[in-house]
Amino acid sequence: MNPVTGKSPAGKSPVLMHAVVSVDGFIADAEDQVGALFDWYGNGDVPIVEDAGFRVSKASAEYTRAIWDSLGVIIMGRRLFDLTNGWDAKPPAGEHVVVVSHRPRPADWHPEASHYHFARDVPEAVARARELAGTRSVAITAGDIGGQAFALGLVDVVAMDVAPVVLGAGRRFFGSAAGERLLDDPHVVVQGDRVLHVQYRTRVTAAESS
Repeated sequence: MNPVTGKSPAGKSPVLMHAVVSVDGFIADAEDQVGALFDWYGNGDVPIVEDAGFRVSKASAEYTRAIWDSLGVIIMGRRLFDLTNGWDAKPPAGEHVVVVSHRPRPADWHPEASHYHFARDVPEAVARARELAGTRSVAITAGDIGGQAFALGLVDVVAMDVAPVVLGAGRRFFGSAAGERLLDDPHVVVQGDRVLHVQYRTRVTAAESS
């Protein structure tokens, strides 16, 4: 069991759906701008890791550092990959990145980055990420890709860094996932400065358990 992400399915790495989110449920506006959502990443004096520029409150640093240290793999969509240039082949945490994309890896993009892997769909990406992660955790970015994984029952923990911002519209945390689904009561609640870190375990539905 991972102390940050909660329970781990038997023989599988736990999958954590994670993002900074506004109080009305958006991870970015319609133009993919985060506005004030990330303000808490620079409003403190404690670095999350020594070689990173993020300086946050002590509570946020301890919480975020524990998650980053637990990760083996990050799953991201092609949209985020293109927007960030795949973090220039330097993921913020974990040893591997799996990109969900119908298009192949760009031919001229960091040919040395053997730790980046491309998958055709979300189930393939989650399966590949769990193989690569071993006993460590897998983080899947919220939004369309994370929402697909959530709808398919492939997410074990929903983790939200809730910023006190109302965006009004934009990219939803759960993407296009529809329908009601219950989560457990939060098993992690950490108050930071201008952010509230919350984690919820997902509940297995009757269809998933059969």
